Amino acid sequence: MMKTKEIRALNAQQLTDKLTELKKDLFHLRLQHATNQLDNPNKIVEVKRDIARVMTVLRERELAAKS
Repeated sequence: MMKTKEIRALNAQQLTDKLTELKKDLFHLRLQHATNQLDNPNKIVEVKRDIARVMTVLRERELAAKS
């Protein structure tokens, strides 16, 4: 789980890369969950929240650039 402070320290390219990585992780976690190989189902929730945090920071920066 990433902290918001850690996410804000990244630049735009790093955030985009992190978002791609997190989406791939979520896909693999869902696949493991569907085949009953996932040990901790709460990991899916954590990854979803990390994705939301990254997307929020990206959106904040996009809006700040417009104004």
